[in-house]
Amino acid sequence: MEPTDELVDAIYREKVLRARRMTPQRRVEVGAELSDMGRQMMREAILRQNPTATEEEIRLEMRYRFKLARRLEDVPLPESGKVT
Repeated sequence: MEPTDELVDAIYREKVLRARRMTPQRRVEVGAELSDMGRQMMREAILRQNPTATEEEIRLEMRYRFKLARRLEDVPLPESGKVT
């Protein structure tokens, strides 16, 4: 069962309202926590793909993935509804 547009909108509105109630300090803390969690998930994914990777290999792969992500941010997305 797919969530309805109304449900998705309601969840988004609640997230926005919750964020607005946070102090600036708490927003920074949450951002840092999310960043740490994302890095840990990336590290674990690299280890699943290459269980014998050394710490240096993991660090280099993470650096590569971050560089790739930055490059992809500059790639324009196709317009909605158009097939390329």
